[in-house]
Amino acid sequence: MNSLIREAEKKDIPKMCELMEELTGHEISEAGMLDRLVMIRNSNIDELFVYEQDGIVRGVLGFRIRENIEEVSRFGEVSVLVTNSDSRRLGIGKAMIAFAEKLAKEKGCIGTWLVSGFGREEAAHSFYKKLGYEINGYRFVKK
Repeated sequence: MNSLIREAEKKDIPKMCELMEELTGHEISEAGMLDRLVMIRNSNIDELFVYEQDGIVRGVLGFRIRENIEEVSRFGEVSVLVTNSDSRRLGIGKAMIAFAEKLAKEKGCIGTWLVSGFGREEAAHSFYKKLGYEINGYRFVKK
């Protein structure tokens, strides 16, 4: 099998829409995904990648740099991580996390972190724990 992780492109939008719907549970239009791609292209801290295997996009990885003023350091944040449901447990998520960790190191970060929502303890949370990630707090949101 021929696999690679590369920057997301316009041609990937239809498949990224499907993957993001699997992650979020709600539909994202192609125009909405294009808006996200444009936003990321104009960002100094965000990047968006796809995992492609044999010409088929099977995963999406969002990455950003987070500066930590408490200790004057930087972390790489995995802002999005999703593989399509029929490609899970094949090492794709693990490969994308390893890619993000390598990218963080190359960019001078002292580590990586991510946020994963409640209700995903069985699958996602146990996956992250197996890769050495620890729960260290809660995220509070107000809109």
